[in-house]
Amino acid sequence: MIDNFWRDLPRPFFVLAPMEDVTDVVFRHVVSKAGRPDVFFTEFANTESFCHPEGSQSVRGRLTFTEDEQPMVAHIWGDKPEYFRQMSIGMAELGFRGIDINMGCPVPNVASKGKGSGLILRPEVAADIIQAAKAGGLPVSVKTRLGFTEVDEWREWLTHILKQDIANLSIHLRTRKEMSQVDAHWELIPEIKELRDRVAPDTLLTINGDILDREAGLKLVKEYGVDGVMIGRGIFQNPFAFEKEPKEHSSEELLDLLRLHLDLYDKYSKDLELRPFTALHRFFK
Repeated sequence: MIDNFWRDLPRPFFVLAPMEDVTDVVFRHVVSKAGRPDVFFTEFANTESFCHPEGSQSVRGRLTFTEDEQPMVAHIWGDKPEYFRQMSIGMAELGFRGIDINMGCPVPNVASKGKGSGLILRPEVAADIIQAAKAGGLPVSVKTRLGFTEVDEWREWLTHILKQDIANLSIHLRTRKEMSQVDAHWELIPEIKELRDRVAPDTLLTINGDILDREAGLKLVKEYGVDGVMIGRGIFQNPFAFEKEPKEHSSEELLDLLRLHLDLYDKYSKDLELRPFTALHRFFK
């Protein structure tokens, strides 16, 4: 392994969740200006597209990053181990510090094809993918859910993933079926942590789901003793969610972030795919 940066992070550490059509280089820089997390993930990058001569260009913008964002983790998805092997080598060459595998995306046209959360139903393929992704020498982490349909699937599924010798396991505390329509199952954190401690004590445990800001995350860490906190949709309610000393922010400060977002979009427009201002609309409604 080149360098397992996860071991050097503060405890607890905070991560901006990977979000499709949102967490590109522009959005990450805006968040960093407001309050920087400890780790950044890219938006979703497809392994098959990256490995295909005609598709690699479409993935390029999703993998654009700057050195001041390090440690930078490539969040990748698919279902063919060979593509994960090839892409992991490519990510190391591009300067990424880690690989994170998507095993939680609930979108029907992804999950129904056995990708994203669909891998929960294909545990052996999931294991093969994890091992293949280690080819580049980067630490491999996984982001997943409690299960596909039922909450009680979590024990068998997470045990299987924890046995794969990964650096970090990020768990969205809902099933694929639940999407984000029910409260996250925080009540399961103690049992999940006990499972991690028993099966894979060297694997870090990060929780995700209904965590709005650093302050809320710190309360969960104090109560449950997890290693990391991942914030996703909470960033849309409060772009300053990661700031270490919460305070009231003026409308002028929000406008400054808006101006920065627009300026950075112009700066990186050649690297990014043409897209609507999805992230911008969520920030400034």
